Amino acid sequence: MSETNKISNKISRRRVLGHALEAAASGIVLPQFIAGRVRANPSAKQVSPNDEIGVGIIGCGRRNGQLAIGKGGQGKPPAHARILAVADFNMVRVKEWAKNYRAKGYDDYRALLDRKDVDVVIYATPEHWHYLPCIHACQAGKDMYGEQPLSHTIREGRKMIEAVRKYKRVFQTGEQQRSNPETRKAVELIRNGRIGKIQRVIGYNYPSAYECNFPPQPIPPALNWDAWCGPNEVVPYNTNIYLSRIPYMREEPYPTQAAEEYAIGPGWMSFRPYSGGELPNWGCHGLSMVHWALDMDLSGPVEIWVDPAEKLPTVVYDIPETQDRGNALCSKTIINYKYPNGVVLTLSSYDNRLGGGATFIGDKGSITIFRGGYECDPVGLDKDPLPADAKRVYKSDNHMENFFDCVVSRKDPIMPVEAAHSVATLCHLGNIARRLGRHLKWDPKKEIFPDDDEANKYIDVPKRKPYQIPTEI
Repeated sequence: MSETNKISNKISRRRVLGHALEAAASGIVLPQFIAGRVRANPSAKQVSPNDEIGVGIIGCGRRNGQLAIGKGGQGKPPAHARILAVADFNMVRVKEWAKNYRAKGYDDYRALLDRKDVDVVIYATPEHWHYLPCIHACQAGKDMYGEQPLSHTIREGRKMIEAVRKYKRVFQTGEQQRSNPETRKAVELIRNGRIGKIQRVIGYNYPSAYECNFPPQPIPPALNWDAWCGPNEVVPYNTNIYLSRIPYMREEPYPTQAAEEYAIGPGWMSFRPYSGGELPNWGCHGLSMVHWALDMDLSGPVEIWVDPAEKLPTVVYDIPETQDRGNALCSKTIINYKYPNGVVLTLSSYDNRLGGGATFIGDKGSITIFRGGYECDPVGLDKDPLPADAKRVYKSDNHMENFFDCVVSRKDPIMPVEAAHSVATLCHLGNIARRLGRHLKWDPKKEIFPDDDEANKYIDVPKRKPYQIPTEI
């Protein structure tokens, strides 16, 4: 294609998207999303401390609603950050957000990325829709705050790292526990040998994803369902797939839509091919604490196995129901990881607190990290302060503020893309071990299962055209 035709196509797409809100209001069918390479922008604006920072929102759902108001310990965008553009495949949500923030709304996030006044992007989308917005935002010269888990597959995560580093972008992953002073203190105690030599780590036994085959429901007229399905096969629309978790509680000023009130099932976070289940979605928080305390942000396990050594059962939801059956059957097997230093992490506990951490057992005691705090055994093990020359970890007390500070300084934030990838990979490896039901060897540097063609098939998943990972990052 000639350069003239490229420019012509881009302008044509912009003109169509420019009328997206009006089209939704008048009932006109919106254009199909066509994934493609965003034109690289090597001359992205350098933001100074006194500049207003233009923010683009990708995904106008529950989680971004929380981020916008600072709910859940993340902090919220600072006063000098202004939401200028929002994008979602659901134009009802787009119109709602556009009105509340006096922003421009789009049904195609690439139009948002085309804007020169957008400096950073905050995205909170379904798991299977993480890799393309990240890669395209990097190519467009935008910094990103992206929700966890980093990726839906190991290969996607590696390509996201390549994009972030090639285009020299700031990337913060929404794992806010790293910005909690109490959990940071516990990590430093562990790293400085307060519990002695670590013998093993016990984490929560998160369930893997299960299947669904729900009956068709009418597609909401303002929703581009084909685009929402993205790289996956297009299946009949059902509210219990479309929503993330049910009951679906949106944050003010975003009222729950009437159609969403009738959902019963667990939502896409529990179903393949949209998610790896609660293991990556909730597990990323607790397992982030594990990798931080073990200093494994740039590495990972070398062996993975499940007890008992049996394959994950096939669990199919064909009617809306609660998560109980799927979660129980898909967390029966215990996942074990062995690290290069010999430490074994076992996901076997059903203590709900460990959904935000783990118990680290050493030869001098133990420390249990949970969401927002920790406890020691014996009590008082943390009483004496660490010495002046103690090993320290990255300090941040406000996760979102840390990101915006790094947008100005160009330094890496507390949860950069590589750390997020190591944690997400840990989750993916557990899911693969459960699916195969056998012992696996893993090379964390090459990111392959040595001499194991069957396991290597799961490093990525097939992707529908035109939603493949771009060949040129």
